[in-house]
Amino acid sequence: MSQLQAFLNNHVVEDIQADVFVSKRFKDEKGELLQFKIRAITDSQMSEIQKICMRTGKKGKVDFDVSKFNRLIAIKGSVEPQFEDAQSIKSVGCVTPEDYIKKVMLPGEIATLAEQIQTLSGYTDLEDLKEQAKN
Repeated sequence: MSQLQAFLNNHVVEDIQADVFVSKRFKDEKGELLQFKIRAITDSQMSEIQKICMRTGKKGKVDFDVSKFNRLIAIKGSVEPQFEDAQSIKSVGCVTPEDYIKKVMLPGEIATLAEQIQTLSGYTDLEDLKEQAKN
């Protein structure tokens, strides 16, 4: 068995989580920054989210809704806060998790959170990997 095969066999991808900072806006009563707990998105979740965000427009042109993509990644990849918590959604006058996240976070914060979830999920800059391999 190759070293790579042995590594893969010993490092099955399951429930990878991390604590991350998203914005200076999220502070506790002492003024300390609050962290989000995120998890990696699975391949099937990513495929489902991508399909939801693709729309066929006029003349068969396919459009990709990046804002919706970021919101769905943030919702599915967040452990804490729980954007799908029915009580929280209702408490701020919303009906869906998407409505809720749009009401409680700024667009840039959602994009930052989604980016961190994608990074945890293995979506990295290939140029960085090539540079590391050279060194």
